[in-house]
Amino acid sequence: MNSQRLALFILAAAVLLLGLAWLRPPEYDEAYSLFLAAGHARPAWPQGVFSPAAVRGLYAGGAGFGRIAHDLRVGDVHPPLYFWALEVWRRIWGPSWFAARVLSVLFTLGGLAALARLAAAAVVPVLPALALTLFSYGFAYTGIVARGFALAQLCDIGGVLLCFRAAQARRWGLALAGGAVFGAASFSNYLAVFTAGGALLWLAATRWRLVPVALAGMAPFLALDFWFFLAQRHSRVGQFVPFNMRHALAVLARDAGAAVFGGLPVYAGAFAVPVMLGLLGLLLAGLGYVARRRHAQAGLFALLALATPAGLLLLGLVFHNTPIEIRYLAFATPWLALLLAPALPRLLLAAMLAVQAAAIAGLAFAPATAQPQGLAARAAAAYPGALVLVPFGNDGVGVPGPFIAAAPDDMRIMLIHPGQAVDLRGERRIVLAAIGADDSSRSASAQMLAMLQADACLRETARTSLIAVFDRSCADQQ
Repeated sequence: MNSQRLALFILAAAVLLLGLAWLRPPEYDEAYSLFLAAGHARPAWPQGVFSPAAVRGLYAGGAGFGRIAHDLRVGDVHPPLYFWALEVWRRIWGPSWFAARVLSVLFTLGGLAALARLAAAAVVPVLPALALTLFSYGFAYTGIVARGFALAQLCDIGGVLLCFRAAQARRWGLALAGGAVFGAASFSNYLAVFTAGGALLWLAATRWRLVPVALAGMAPFLALDFWFFLAQRHSRVGQFVPFNMRHALAVLARDAGAAVFGGLPVYAGAFAVPVMLGLLGLLLAGLGYVARRRHAQAGLFALLALATPAGLLLLGLVFHNTPIEIRYLAFATPWLALLLAPALPRLLLAAMLAVQAAAIAGLAFAPATAQPQGLAARAAAAYPGALVLVPFGNDGVGVPGPFIAAAPDDMRIMLIHPGQAVDLRGERRIVLAAIGADDSSRSASAQMLAMLQADACLRETARTSLIAVFDRSCADQQ
C-alpha cells in the first residue's frame, strides 16, 4: 500500500468526519457524555424562566475518574474508559460539544489507519476496504458522536490486527497484547466484546494455543466490566421492547441495511420500496461475488461481521428485550468491508460507494437523520423575546441538554414536566418545543400543546413538526 495515498485518504476522511461533526445538531446520548465528564450527571436546571447564558457553566468542569466511575455505577449502563478519556480531553481543549466530537473523530481515524494495516496484512485491497468502511452510514455516524463507539471500534480493530499477526507469527506477546486491546474495547463499550469473541473463535480454529494467552490479556478488563455491570444491570429497565424472534430478525435486517446504506429508503418517499429492494439487490450481488471469489481470509471476516448481529440476538434472548440499533451494528461494518473489498468488480464497487456516499450526504444534511432538540432550538430562535417551553424529559439530560446547547444565550426558557401547571399570564408570545425524544417529553409536549390550544386568550400563529407558536390576543392579560 502506497503510504502517500493512504495519508491522502486519512486526510480526506478527517475532512469528511470533521464536517459531519460540525454540521450535525447535538444529540440525546451525547448530553450524558458531556454532563458526566463535567461532574453533573443530572444537571440542576433552574426553576422558572432562565437563559442559556445562565447555565453554560453546567456544561463545563471536570468530574475526575472516581466521580465518573461512581456516577456510571449508580445510574448508567456503560463502562468508564471512554468517559475518562473525554474528561482528560475536555481539560485540554475545553467543554464545547464540537471539541468532544473531535475526540471521536481522532479515534475513528486511528481505527481506519489500523484497518489499513490489517487489510495489507490480509492481502485485501486497502483503499476499497477503507472507503467501504468510511462510507458505511453506521461507521461514519458512530465515528463522530461524543460516545464510546469510536474508541471501542479502534480497540476492536487493533485487537483483530494483533491477533491476526500473532497467528501468522505464532507470537504469544502479540496475542497477549491483542487480548488486552480487546479488553480495552469492552471497557469502552460492552458490545465490543462480540467482535473479540469472533476473533477468539477464529484463533481457536487456527492457533488454539494462543487463545488462553489472549484471554489472559482480556481478563483484567473483563473483571472490571463485570464489577460495573453488576451495579448497572437494573439501570435501564424498559429501554428496549420485549424480545420476539420474528420482530428481532426484522429489526436486525432493517438496521443492518441502514448501518451500510443509511436512510436512503426514507428519503425516497413514494419510491421507498423500490429503493429498498435495489439496495438489497446491491448487497446480495456483492455477497454473491464474495461466495464466488473466495478470499483466503473470507472466513475470518465473515465471522467477525456476523459476531455482533448474533451477539445482539443472544443478548435479547438472555435479557428478554431487543437491543438492536444501527449504532450497535456499526461494529460489524469494517469486517463487511474487508469481506467485500477483494471480491467486488470495479463497477459494482463504484456503485456501492456511490450509494453509500448519498447516504453520508443525508447524514450531513437530511433533517430526517437528525434528532429534534438542536433543530427545535434553532427554529425557536427565530422568535426572539418569546418564552420557549422545553420538555424536561425522562431525567433532564437528553432533551434539555442538546436544546440549550444549541440555543442563543438570551433565549428565555422554561422546562416543563407532564401534568405541570404553568402560569403564562403576561407572556405575549409562547413557543412550545414539541420534542418527543422520550416518553416524558412526548407526554409533556402533548399535554402542553392541548393546554395552549384550550386557552381562549392564545392564538396559534405558526406550527412546524418542531415548534408551535402562540400569540396572546387578550389585552387584559398581557
